Parts: sequence; structure tokens; C-alpha cells
Amino acid sequence: MLVVKTMWQRSALTFAMFITMGVIAPLAAQTNNTPSLWRTLAQLKSREFVDLTHAFHPGIPHWPGFEDEERTTVYHYDEMIGTRGSGFLAHRYCHAGQWGTHVDPPAHFVEGKRFQDDIPVTEMILPLVILDVSEKVAQNPDYQIQIEDVRVWEEKYGKVPEGAFAAMRTDWYKRWPNASQMRNEDQNGIAHYPGWSAEVLKYLYEERNITASGHETTDTDPGIATSRGDYSLETYILSQDKYQIELLANLDMVPEYGAIAIVTFPKPFKGSGFPARVFAIIP
Repeated sequence: MLVVKTMWQRSALTFAMFITMGVIAPLAAQTNNTPSLWRTLAQLKSREFVDLTHAFHPGIPHWPGFEDEERTTVYHYDEMIGTRGSGFLAHRYCHAGQWGTHVDPPAHFVEGKRFQDDIPVTEMILPLVILDVSEKVAQNPDYQIQIEDVRVWEEKYGKVPEGAFAAMRTDWYKRWPNASQMRNEDQNGIAHYPGWSAEVLKYLYEERNITASGHETTDTDPGIATSRGDYSLETYILSQDKYQIELLANLDMVPEYGAIAIVTFPKPFKGSGFPARVFAIIP
């Protein structure tokens, strides 16, 4: 349309010619009457994207109750390598659903709640709230986020928006992929890594009505709790019929306020968890 306007200003005769040729009307219809999000997409693509996902492979840190991933080359470009043939590359992946950066749907812990395929795509594009407690975790690896930490965020930026994805930044992801550093066990086999708190989760889910939450560690609950089999905080989230993302990465590259989280994962029927791909779009 900018081109057409310029030509009109230069020559009414040329403009009339375009009308006669049927060029002007279709352009006007497309820009004025046809709904389009293409400009919105172009604007979003002009922003910075941050991948919040670890690549998964055999040997990565994972919950101790799961076996390691097994990956088999079924077909390979060359002969005598794939177990079934050659000509292209294809793998078989064998691992628990909760593998690498992954989604925990409500049914993972709570019978009768939503499975993975029940979560609508409208819950996958969300305002991203970063709750940064990394400095406190650096001083105390057992730190659990406190309501004061959330109050500080809200004093700066206003209320945590309804429907948000709340991510707890601890910088624990920087220990990846060292499994022993991620667990951080003492001489008695007790793991020491940070976690959420009941007070904060209840506030976010019940008073602020967030859609989902996530963290950089293998568990919602702190290591000192999971070491004795206590997963009450994860149970709480999933009992609210909400989902969570575990083992996030690069939260230190995202501002505390204003970004968008795109949270994606496959759709297995009655799925109880699966690797996810999560990224942020920064304003």
C-alpha cells in the first residue's frame, strides 16, 4: 500500500491504471478486511528469543528412580550401522517421560486430573514471571523461596498476572549436565538443592491464579525433602490441576518482567509426562 500511495501521489493516471488491472482492490481487501497476525509475528520475531531447554541425551541428570536413556540407531545413512537398514537417519528413544527439560501434567501425581493431551494450547503461551532467588541460593543451597521474595517482585512490577508462568530462578541450571553437582549430596547421601515453598505456591496458584510454574532443579521440593521421599509440593501443584516444567535453563538471560513464555510438548494420549521445549520472547 505504501508503494501504491507513492505512485498515486506521483501520477493519478498510473493509479487509475492499477485499478483497471485489478491490482489495487485485492491489496486493499487483504490489508483492510482480511484478518492477519503476520504483523504481530514480524514484531515478535524482531525480539530476542531465549531457549529455556536443555538438550537431552543418555547420561543427563535425572530423578534417581528412573533408568538412563537408551538410544538406538534404527536407520543410518550408511550401511551396516542401523539395526533395521540404511539410507536415512532415524533413532529409537527409550527413556522415562520425565526426561530432560520436561512437563509434569496433573495426572502424573493425581489420579483423576488432566493428562498431557488434556492441556489446551491456550495454556502454552503465557506471561513469564521470573522470581530471582539466585543470590540467596548461592548462600544457602537448601533455600526455599519465601513469600517476601514474591512481595519484592510485586512491589517492583505490580501483581503477578493471572494466567502467568512463574519460574523460580536459582541459577542451578549452571551445574548441568553434572549429575553429582545437580544433586549436591552430603556424606550421608542427603541432597541439597533449592525448592519452592508451600506458602509461595498457594499464593501463586490460589490468589494469583497462575497457569503453570517451573524451576531449574530436578524437583519442585528441595533436596532435603526429596531425600526422605517428600514430594508434597509437587503433589500440591498437580492436585490443583495445573502443570509444571522441570529442569529449565537460561532463566538468568530473561528479565524478571515483561517476557512471554512459549511452553510446548508432545501430545501422547493419556500422557503422564514428556520432554518439553520451552523458550522466552523478550520485550
